Amino acid sequence: MIPTKGYAAMAAKAPLEPFSFERRAVGPHDVLIVISHCGICHSDIHQARNEWGGSLFPMVPGHEIVGVVSQVGQAVTRFRSGDRAGVGCFVDSCRSCAACREGEEQYCEDGLVLTYSGRDRSGAVTQGGYSTQIVVDERYVLRMPKGLSPAGAAPLLCAGITTYSPLREWGVGKYHKLAVVGLGGLGHMAVKIAKALGTEVTVLSTSGRKRADALRWGASEFAVTSQPDTFKKLARRFDFILDTVSAPHDYNAYLNLLRTDGTLILVGAPEKAWPLEPFPLILHRRRIAGSLIGGIKETQEMLDFCAEHRIESDVEVIPIRQVNEAYDRVVRGDVRYRFVIDLSSLA
Repeated sequence: MIPTKGYAAMAAKAPLEPFSFERRAVGPHDVLIVISHCGICHSDIHQARNEWGGSLFPMVPGHEIVGVVSQVGQAVTRFRSGDRAGVGCFVDSCRSCAACREGEEQYCEDGLVLTYSGRDRSGAVTQGGYSTQIVVDERYVLRMPKGLSPAGAAPLLCAGITTYSPLREWGVGKYHKLAVVGLGGLGHMAVKIAKALGTEVTVLSTSGRKRADALRWGASEFAVTSQPDTFKKLARRFDFILDTVSAPHDYNAYLNLLRTDGTLILVGAPEKAWPLEPFPLILHRRRIAGSLIGGIKETQEMLDFCAEHRIESDVEVIPIRQVNEAYDRVVRGDVRYRFVIDLSSLA
């Protein structure tokens, strides 16, 4: 076993605190990664506060992990010591169901092994990236392109793939009009990636505070949804809407912004459900869909795409001791646009 330091929530809604635990020994197919940076995802907060239910404690959150390989198992062929590597939202899957065979491990029919607050095949609780190191099977480790900085690349492993995957799946690109709802950690990545795909992007936000940022990243328009005439002005404007908001809000209002055959794609995960009305869907043959991250192959494709187009997350790097303050600021929307923990501060 490998002694490891981290920060953990010991119970639901408890502040994160220093926590020592053990990683498994490096097996034949395993890679040991010394973690340099880990992003803070809103999902970490939902999980640490048990807002979705089913959280496992003590919990070391973190699934936007970047570091350097320090040891490999004797059967490892994809990595060697000194390689830059990343780990995203899951660290194993059944490897045999239809989804896994097709490279869509995120939809594993037997259930993913989550990077944290999950159970591995031996039944042990998984612990995430707010820690000094992690051991992962090489099949679930990503190669980090040289052109990406560790801090700017860390959020790509969740926020990046969460927005890249649905844009690719629905073929969003040139000649399409896309609305991005919310300009937080997910939303700002959606704008950057969609722009690189040649899409005309409009950002929909509750306030105008982030207008300049959205336009700087390539958005064509910015609309404030708290203004009473916004939904009337934008009615039937868009081919696609990518909704990144993780707080409860009215989906029905956004459906009316879609053209006939338009699609509303949900990637934000509010803690409470919102009722849907059928007529905005029925009257214009609109669709509402959801999307969950991406498989390992697609995540690597996304990293390479971002390196090619020089896309990184806009981040605020913090020491681990500021993690509880960062959680509160994320909930208040007081971050531009992703917190990333410098794990050297844990030493």
